[in-house]
Amino acid sequence: MADGIISMVLDRVFSTVYEYVDGGVKLVLNAKEDVEEFADNLRAIQAVLEDAEQRQVKDASVRIWLDRLKDISLQMVDVLDEWNTDMLRQQVKKQEREGENAPVPEKKKKKVTFSVSPSCFCFGKAKEVIFRREIASKIKDLNGKLSRIDEQRKRYGFQHIERGIQELPERQKTSSFVVLSEVFGREKEKDNLITKLLSNGREDRSRLLTIPVIGMGGMGKTTLARLVYNDKNVEAYFEKKVWVCVSDPFDEFKIAKAISGDDASSSDELNNVLQRMSTSIKDKRFLLVLDDVWIHDRKKWEKNWEKKWENLRASLIQSVAHGSRILVTTRQHDVVDVMRARDKIDLEKLSEEYCLSIFNRMAFHDTKVEESKAFEDISRNIVKKCKGLPLAAKALGSLMHNKKTRREWLDVLDSKIWDREEVEQQVFQPLFLSYYDLVPAVKSCLLYCACFPKDHEFERDELINLWMAQDYLNSKGNKDEGEVGQRIFDNLVARSFFQDLEKDSVSGKITGCKMHDIVHDFVQSLTKDECLVTDADVANEIEGLGEKVRHLTFTFWSKHGESLPLPPSNAYDNCKNLRSLSCFGSSSGKIASNFILQLKCVRTLNLSDCGISEVPKEIGELIHLRHIDLSWNHNLKILPDSICELYNLYTLSLTGCWSLEKLPDNMGKLISLKHLYVEACHMLEYLPKGILRLKKLKRIDECVVVRGEDEDRAALQVGDLRVLNLEGSLTIKLKGNVNDERELEKAQLWDLKQLFHLEINSKNVLYKQTKSTIEILNALRPHDNLESLDISYHSGTTCPNWMMSLHNLRIVLLYEWSECKFLPPLGKLPYLEKLTLWCMQKVEKIGGEFLGIVDSDETSLTSSSSTSFFPKLKEFEIRSMSALEEWEVGVEGWNKEDSEISIMPCLSSLEISYCKGIKTLPDFLCKTPLQDLVIGVCPSLSERCKHGSGEEWPKISHIPNIKISEYRYE
Repeated sequence: MADGIISMVLDRVFSTVYEYVDGGVKLVLNAKEDVEEFADNLRAIQAVLEDAEQRQVKDASVRIWLDRLKDISLQMVDVLDEWNTDMLRQQVKKQEREGENAPVPEKKKKKVTFSVSPSCFCFGKAKEVIFRREIASKIKDLNGKLSRIDEQRKRYGFQHIERGIQELPERQKTSSFVVLSEVFGREKEKDNLITKLLSNGREDRSRLLTIPVIGMGGMGKTTLARLVYNDKNVEAYFEKKVWVCVSDPFDEFKIAKAISGDDASSSDELNNVLQRMSTSIKDKRFLLVLDDVWIHDRKKWEKNWEKKWENLRASLIQSVAHGSRILVTTRQHDVVDVMRARDKIDLEKLSEEYCLSIFNRMAFHDTKVEESKAFEDISRNIVKKCKGLPLAAKALGSLMHNKKTRREWLDVLDSKIWDREEVEQQVFQPLFLSYYDLVPAVKSCLLYCACFPKDHEFERDELINLWMAQDYLNSKGNKDEGEVGQRIFDNLVARSFFQDLEKDSVSGKITGCKMHDIVHDFVQSLTKDECLVTDADVANEIEGLGEKVRHLTFTFWSKHGESLPLPPSNAYDNCKNLRSLSCFGSSSGKIASNFILQLKCVRTLNLSDCGISEVPKEIGELIHLRHIDLSWNHNLKILPDSICELYNLYTLSLTGCWSLEKLPDNMGKLISLKHLYVEACHMLEYLPKGILRLKKLKRIDECVVVRGEDEDRAALQVGDLRVLNLEGSLTIKLKGNVNDERELEKAQLWDLKQLFHLEINSKNVLYKQTKSTIEILNALRPHDNLESLDISYHSGTTCPNWMMSLHNLRIVLLYEWSECKFLPPLGKLPYLEKLTLWCMQKVEKIGGEFLGIVDSDETSLTSSSSTSFFPKLKEFEIRSMSALEEWEVGVEGWNKEDSEISIMPCLSSLEISYCKGIKTLPDFLCKTPLQDLVIGVCPSLSERCKHGSGEEWPKISHIPNIKISEYRYE
């Protein structure tokens, strides 16, 4: 949609032109004035875009006008990018000059002689002037084109429409009536909701409980509310019931009058209306259903609507009897937050069988059973397209009602069914309501998801990086683009555009998601001319590519040994407007140089897992590139030096490139780089020292650093970590000799306050004067804010001297501590939620030291009124500890009835595997709320935990899910 593009262009115009001019670089031909005139015309057009967007649906000429507007706007972004690239290029040159002129220590100085001809400077200056003239000329030309579009805008007579409820498609009003014969499924949700409604309220101190039902448009929220509203038990329990279709805006007058039974057209003071409402429900057990509640504008809600809600709620609380309820249906999690509702019900997809029942009801409701059976096989295949959305099943059933021949049914099955106007009107309507409610930047981010295949698993951080690459996250002030992206992602989740949410098991943070097929079809219907996802032959598809296509995605799976099929050279010109190119699949081949050269406008290049062994040097000419994904190309050994000419590059992903031997030494020229992913690049010897020049770098997922005088001086050293301003997650792989603890301390990890996860891997450390890695770990103290810690290949006998002071730790993994005989006192960590112990080969016993006590503490513990060890621990895994024989409590008196000592009171999951010597479990397990216990390849313990007869069975008999296996398990 044009509004998102226009907003993005205006942001770019001002961020580029003023940064450029204020930086002291001037353009000829009054380019600054041309840009400002362009922006003025664009703002005038933006003011009437809402009217134009609505009129284009029926007016083809307006649609063409909008296409031209988008095309010229994107061309301007490209020109501004060229302008910005020139500025970045000059910054890099300045850094290089300053680096060459930096003083060199006496012992490092070498005699160097060189000569430079004055003509070189003259040539460089002339080249810059020519370039700026070309940029200015392009801007002037685009300004003229936009002026003509603006003149057409005046002739169309578009009206300015304030963004608000009047611009949204009309919402269908709902009522409490339901036809039971047309409702299928939802029995479980119905029973659950009725239980919440009919509970006596003892768990709720207030007399009025708000219960929300949340789900995407068309999922059946209103239907579920109707079923409950008309249930005979609900009828008997509540003395008064009222159903109000709320929609938007939230009107407390309307709701109060509906409750009191006043004439909806009458007007009165709010206080009087609320008073009459209170009188009508005085001391009654009351059920209020608020169907289809929206927050159209969160800021307005916070300023005005929340006050309206609180006024209404306060009046209800003062009037109704204990046990009264408010049932809210909504597609927005924001509603739940602002209403302070709880006990929510997330409405999930309907089963395929129930969808089939709905479909059959609509398609065959007045026909004979024999006729429905004749189409049974086709019906099932059509219903699969619904992917659990009841509204879609209903719409498709209605579509098929008048089709009587098998040929007609097969035509629908084989067609692009969502192109049919009847289906779009019924299925997409509720999604249009949610879509039009989004601000332009969020619309752009949502529509970009049309570039991916159906059922694609979105990774939260990767998706945000892709939005950033397309300039959808232009931030204002000091806001970070990543933070803007996080808020947009959360917004789309809150409005139910994403589903199948993947969450971190401990933190609960959403890490990934999918998009429902119907939502995917919806966003593709809005971008069908601009986004193309195809599994067709690459050569044929590019040859027939339309000029409007800006995002191209191939999904293919080539046979082993086949190369990526490429189109004839005369078809490459069709790629000139592409802004993203992605390939999902597998092949083994190379990228043609002349193909790369045609991707002049591309911002995102995703060639992950495509069997690529070589990247052409011509990639350095794609100056607009911001995101390159070359991950999981196992045969890729080197990157061309030309990749360092991509001054706009934000993200470089090389994850899983096993054969990659080195990164270009000139990485410091990637002045805009924010994210570098090199995890599982096993052959990568080091990171180049030039990375220290990257002031915008926020994320390196795996940092290979070296120590020792015999190491390559071009490599990143341990002490260099202090220069980087990293955040998020960091893995440090140490390499080389360790002989100076003070040099290690130069890393100053305690200054990296934005790190929440740290892994220190010492597998490739060599030793000269030290006998273990404890000196290394002691020197690499992280900031106290750290939440997650992994320490691998530790050869010391004790834990780092700072480990137990990290009171915010929630996740700990200890792996391959080869000399450690006693576990650290991790029971003292107050917020630890997940603990994993792997390959602690010399630990024979887990006892009191693990909880954090020593012998001298036992007396004070037994007399203490209350003590808790591992107070927050939820998940605990012990694996491959071959010497481990015993796990005991280690606290005297813990099991006395009057003792308030608790151990792991929140433990829900325990796994013990590949510990052949362990025979017993601690007694305190019987007092934990364990839900899942896994014992794998632990022969003695497995025998003693046999159901009913094993000596250890009494300790675990209360656990609902127990899995014991003598063999390797999945």
